[in-house]
Amino acid sequence: MENSSMEEPKIPHRPTICFRPINPSDLERLEQIHRDIFPIRYESEFFQNVVNGGDIISWAAVDRSRPDGHSEELIGFVTAKIVLAKESEISELIRYDSSKGEETLVYVLTLGVVETYRKRGIAKSLINEVIKYAASIHVCRGVYLHVIAHNNPAIRLYKRMCFRCVRRLQGFYLINGQHFDSYLFVYFINGSRSPCSPLDLAVLVLNYMRSGIKSVTSKLTMKHEEKGLKWLKCKDNSRCLLPTQTKRNLASERLSSGYDYV
Repeated sequence: MENSSMEEPKIPHRPTICFRPINPSDLERLEQIHRDIFPIRYESEFFQNVVNGGDIISWAAVDRSRPDGHSEELIGFVTAKIVLAKESEISELIRYDSSKGEETLVYVLTLGVVETYRKRGIAKSLINEVIKYAASIHVCRGVYLHVIAHNNPAIRLYKRMCFRCVRRLQGFYLINGQHFDSYLFVYFINGSRSPCSPLDLAVLVLNYMRSGIKSVTSKLTMKHEEKGLKWLKCKDNSRCLLPTQTKRNLASERLSSGYDYV
């Protein structure tokens, strides 16, 4: 992540976090946060779409306990869009109900929280806003998103929130000539499937146990070996979660969606 160029006011001991739609007055701040958090830039059309309420839906996180002039500033955000279920990459996983008409899904485009406000549950609350919105649409069957395979904090977040990891996509991302895998996560709603069933919980526990065993084994066997996984670095060598949506070369193509930074 790039070093922030914004001077953030001191965070109150007990911040009062509230959520609201993103509006036109947030444009400059929204663009600045994206520049500070994400390794490449979005086109201006994307931001205009977000703040003007085009086909992108959004939520802003603000801290109402901040000093005057800052209580309405964005400290986090999530953006998403509605897609037709039959045209999505998880159409085969949806239990269709023809009586409901044209069924839809909500795809999470971007999620981010400024560094000073992380690890306070804000990202989780923002995703919950998306889930509540999706559940209020009777033809909506779920919320889904992609996560680059090495973003462990985001993966843990979605698993705790009972998203299902339905597949691993080999070489999903092509970033500066290097391929990275992606996980596809889905939260089923409105009877599509039961999110976080007892079987899912058992599988999660088993996977965590296996991960622990693999971690110990890896440390023992890699004592004199180089690690095979190369972490993608940002400008300051921090870890970043990169674009999600379609397999594309980010060095050469225009980007309009797909970041997640928690």
